Amino acid sequence: QVQLVESGGGLVQAGGSLRLSCAVSGNTFSRNAFGWYRQAPGKQRELVAAVSRGGSADYADSVKGRFTISRENAKNTGYLQMNSLKPEDTAVYYCALGGKQYWSNFYIPRRRSEYDYWGQGTQVTVSL
Repeated sequence: QVQLVESGGGLVQAGGSLRLSCAVSGNTFSRNAFGWYRQAPGKQRELVAAVSRGGSADYADSVKGRFTISRENAKNTGYLQMNSLKPEDTAVYYCALGGKQYWSNFYIPRRRSEYDYWGQGTQVTVSL
């Protein structure tokens, strides 16, 4: 059973930074693509950033230049470094894991249906 556990959320003032972590159980992390989603109250869950098995990354336009996704396969852990946070970044952040054998190492999944495993979420609140 694959489990994902997020940590690092909290309350921060606008302009501040947070670093989210996602610890993945088992030895499946390196064989999968990895992503971060977020869901604000009353809104749909949206992709924030994703990284392929090979390390290629993509970001939502709203976070480009401010957020950085990374992965440390040796520790079965993924990260989301969030800088210059804005109140509109307030949401529950979820990490997700997904992979198909036929994907290339550079394929970046962008649809929710492409992810097989999800964490429970961590709250990020950005105040003015």
